[in-house]
Amino acid sequence: MVNKCILTNKLANNGYSISHSHIRTKKIQYLNLQTKKIWSTKQNRWIKIKISTKAIKSLHKFKI
Repeated sequence: MVNKCILTNKLANNGYSISHSHIRTKKIQYLNLQTKKIWSTKQNRWIKIKISTKAIKSLHKFKI
């Protein structure tokens, strides 16, 4: 399973780790994913989703 936020569809970011001598090695910056139980008004039940912390802060904007 891909580490991806269900609401925002965000994925991991590719980047470089740069040492003091400026040697670049590739690294992956992963999302801060959390498992959260949210009340769904459309389904009228609790649902369990993997969501990023940035999406948790703005959860009131999404219609679930």
